[in-house]
Amino acid sequence: MDTTTHASPPAATGPLSLHGLSVEGVNQCVHCGLCLAYCPTFSELGTEMDSPRGRIFIIKSLAEGRMSLSDSTVRHLSLCLDCRACETVCPAGVPYGRLIEAAKAEIERDRPGTPGRRLFRWLNFGLLLGHPRLLGLAASGARFYQASGLQRLVRKTGLVRLLPGTLPAWEALLPPVPAKAERAAPPPLTPAEGPRRARVALLTGCVQSVIFGAHNRATARVLAKNGFEVVVPEGQGCCGALNAHGGDHERAVAMARQTIDAFEAARADAVVVNTSGCGAHMKAYGHLLADDRGYAERAARFAASVRDVAEILAQEPLRGPLSPVPLTCTYHDPCHVVHGQKIKSEPRKLLAQIPGLRVVELTESDWCCGSAGIYNLTEPEMATRLLHRKVSHVLATGAEAVVTANPGCILQIQAGLGAHQAAAIRVMHLVEILDRAYGAAGGGR
Repeated sequence: MDTTTHASPPAATGPLSLHGLSVEGVNQCVHCGLCLAYCPTFSELGTEMDSPRGRIFIIKSLAEGRMSLSDSTVRHLSLCLDCRACETVCPAGVPYGRLIEAAKAEIERDRPGTPGRRLFRWLNFGLLLGHPRLLGLAASGARFYQASGLQRLVRKTGLVRLLPGTLPAWEALLPPVPAKAERAAPPPLTPAEGPRRARVALLTGCVQSVIFGAHNRATARVLAKNGFEVVVPEGQGCCGALNAHGGDHERAVAMARQTIDAFEAARADAVVVNTSGCGAHMKAYGHLLADDRGYAERAARFAASVRDVAEILAQEPLRGPLSPVPLTCTYHDPCHVVHGQKIKSEPRKLLAQIPGLRVVELTESDWCCGSAGIYNLTEPEMATRLLHRKVSHVLATGAEAVVTANPGCILQIQAGLGAHQAAAIRVMHLVEILDRAYGAAGGGR
């Protein structure tokens, strides 16, 4: 166990919190150690303080005033992926995801870093994610950077290595930005085909909307094929998941309120999400806004209505007819689907109904690929280690495609396959392959 600067214990006792964010859940931990074998960072580093149990000890000590935010404690906490694999195996039900978010919020409040870092976070978490139009303009700028040949020049000449900090890692993971027409949102209303099952509101997201607009359109089509009337609420934007995971608690709360307002106006029976981190975060709105008198009850109702796209489609057998998809694929479980939302069998049930599709099980399918929100940008070394581990398992399957359900995972695994000279293996969203089975050429692109 490392040595850390300690502070005097607080004089008063009471519920444990970090600047008002409850971490009382640390007292549920019985220190049994079952989480150790399922923690990616502990598996890679083998150090107690880089395990869930060790980080819980740090968080508890911080809340009790027995430890301060030294460089060492910040490092151990920042290395956490927030993949929540520990929650899946925890016999005591420790709400680890909420604890680590509170700890990262504490870091951002007390140690926000250099003015350059603060500006960078404000530009991304505050300005771009908070304003869809500005995010669209940024996407257009990135599109020009790629389509004009400037990116190729920057990489070929080595200029990218001159960028400060982790910016070279950001540039390396910059996905191909589609043309503006391909970034179009689904229609405001997609009528249900056949007997109507329900009216659902679709989250189009922030990064999802500018990089993977095709996934949103495919989601609307597949839902409609299965009897859902799909509405795309006006005024929606970022749900706040990236802010919450990155310690930006205040903006996460503001974005949650805005999301609730927009979706309540749609008067839908359920809210459907096709991005795992967003879905897990929105299902936790009841906790996030529990102390907000104006939103607490509304947030709880909203959270109860959120459904992952696989979750809602798997409630009944897929409506046919389904065309054959002659492909061998494997399925990667996004952390915030399998651990955050406890959804594991539903995507596999959907894939099993597609004629001609052969699904090969992936070793450590529910282990983090290293994307984890923006983790691959802030902690590129550890993210790369986990990515290589994931890709080695993918290559062992002999699959022609990897199916998953989260944009971050798609970009991360694509980058890893490219680094292993296996770019021919396609990484697809679940809705893409379902859309293909319903007859959309190229998976709905």
